[in-house]
Amino acid sequence: MRQKTKTREKLKPIQLQHWIRAVENGEVPTAKDTETGEIIQLRLPMAVSDGDGLTFTLSRSATASWVLRYRYGGRSKELTIGNYPDISLAEARRIAREKRAEIDRGGDPASDKRKATAMAFQDWTVRQLIQDYREKVLTGLGNSTQRSYSRALIRIETQLGSLAASTITPQDMVALLENTDVPWSESRMLLCTAKMLFRHAAGRKLLAINPCIGIELPSLVGKRPPIRRRLMLSEEELKQLLHADMRKENLLAIKLLLVNAVRSDELFNARWEHFDFEKNVWSVPSSKTGPGIQIPLTTQVRQWLLELKSMSGDSAFILPARSESRRTRFVDDDGPISKDTIRSAIDYWLETADPTPSIRRFTPHDLRSTAKSHMRALGIPRDITEMCLNHKLQGVEGIYDVHTYFEERKDALTRWNNYLVSLEGA
Repeated sequence: MRQKTKTREKLKPIQLQHWIRAVENGEVPTAKDTETGEIIQLRLPMAVSDGDGLTFTLSRSATASWVLRYRYGGRSKELTIGNYPDISLAEARRIAREKRAEIDRGGDPASDKRKATAMAFQDWTVRQLIQDYREKVLTGLGNSTQRSYSRALIRIETQLGSLAASTITPQDMVALLENTDVPWSESRMLLCTAKMLFRHAAGRKLLAINPCIGIELPSLVGKRPPIRRRLMLSEEELKQLLHADMRKENLLAIKLLLVNAVRSDELFNARWEHFDFEKNVWSVPSSKTGPGIQIPLTTQVRQWLLELKSMSGDSAFILPARSESRRTRFVDDDGPISKDTIRSAIDYWLETADPTPSIRRFTPHDLRSTAKSHMRALGIPRDITEMCLNHKLQGVEGIYDVHTYFEERKDALTRWNNYLVSLEGA
């Protein structure tokens, strides 16, 4: 409950400043009782009248504002005038006089303000809607979802950004999907993002109906193409890969991806500060599934990392950017390699090696499925392999099982590492 003081004197600017300063310093604001002369402590949040309904409010976080209280149609109403000190005491009194004059003429300024705000929202462009969605919704989603939605939001803004959000129709969405030349999966992400964006708009009452409702992607861009199945490189293919004739840093990166079964971006963005070589632990700060994970380092992995350390110079990254043009994009000219570097290195090796490797074309992500499949073949339980890949356990098990399985994962990765060492030495 907000408290009204006993004082009926007009407020003074120095008094307001004293109250705010007291709250900012963690002290209790005080006022002098005009009847007894006693200094009384004011409870927060507080509301002190300046007379004729104009009220100064102050929160526990030291946020001060002006509120005009009045009656309209037999009901108590409040109109927020603005924040102090953005609006001074003198300015607040002037605005309050004008609003009271409106009330005397039969007006309702609080209702008028709500209508004006609603009308302002109706004038929002799709660009403004996207900005609001980014601030209020997108920041609360997972890192991977944020990246995917951000790509789609850029495409939406490019084509529809200047249009009023309230005027967007299903025909606009159909044109957006048909005119965006991207793979099927990206079209699906575009439609999904648009649905969530305009759901946000409907929630803000910018439009009555989500224009994406009823739109079916196969009707616009055709059936979904067959999903590419992840490869499991065979034992013979692994032998060739482990002896690949390619740049040393690239081969070490491939081996680290293979042994640790991590996602490519987790390795590419890894910094030396994430590694504890005394405890032999790699702390991945965040991941696609949300929380980070501590990865036990095998003896072989530790050796590979120290080799990279000798090659990385004074970079903070274990795989630093190599070209001058890429380094200049980062603060202090220091950043990680491109996400496409290792993929390109693999493709180049497969295309130019002599003799040509008898190995199927694969991607860095296929190394995760390879690791999982071979660990299962080594007799490692499914739930441990899932934890090694930092997959979230499904169903009730995923809700209640918060064990990190560090020792079990350490044993599994060690067995997998030893198997690869045996192949490399064969």
